[in-house]
Amino acid sequence: MDSGFFSHVVLWVISGIATIGLVGTVGALFSMGRNAGYKKH
Repeated sequence: MDSGFFSHVVLWVISGIATIGLVGTVGALFSMGRNAGYKKH
């Protein structure tokens, strides 16, 4: 396996993890905001 292909794979893996984390964070914040039991102080 050449280093160029490996670095490309690593970049895609990091991008995928970052995207999943971002979607999860936005979803959690949105669900918290929509939850009637959650009150902002």
